[in-house]
Amino acid sequence: MSKKKHNKVTENIEQEQAKTETQDTTETVDSSATEEKDAVQEEANPIELLEAQVAELKDKYLRQVAEFDNYRKRTLKEKTELILNGGEKVMTALLPVMDDFERALESFNKSSDVDALREGVTLIFEKLVKTLESQGLKAIEAVGQDFNTDFHEAIAMIPATNDDEKGKVIDCVQTGYMLNEKVIRHAKVAIGQ
Repeated sequence: MSKKKHNKVTENIEQEQAKTETQDTTETVDSSATEEKDAVQEEANPIELLEAQVAELKDKYLRQVAEFDNYRKRTLKEKTELILNGGEKVMTALLPVMDDFERALESFNKSSDVDALREGVTLIFEKLVKTLESQGLKAIEAVGQDFNTDFHEAIAMIPATNDDEKGKVIDCVQTGYMLNEKVIRHAKVAIGQ
């Protein structure tokens, strides 16, 4: 073989080796870069995941706060309406009694029959009592009952005529009332001593 050919073949082999080494170096550099990139992505992914999770939880929190605020405003409005219009049912039930009293007042001016006027007022009073009872109002029975501080308020002590009257209500000065089983006014009574 000639020297020229030998040098050329050697050069080709050296070039091939250089190419292979360059490719290996490039592949090594590429694989190192890919590994670094994957490592950075793995590091970035947990951060991104956590940031996304924080954003989601923040959104849920803000929605819950807004929902609670709306609930609070709605219940406050309902409570205000209930306070303002709570007596509407009772007032509506009392309107017919008020109409009857207006007619009775007109009758006082026109009529001189006291018995008829007394009977009319008595009927109106009975109607008022029935209307209030239908709304849950109930008079507290007092006379002859044992004194009970849950229902009665003692305003006087009267000497008892016999032993059976001791500790019992002898007279009721002012009637007490219960509304739906709750005492709204205690009966003012005199007790036997």
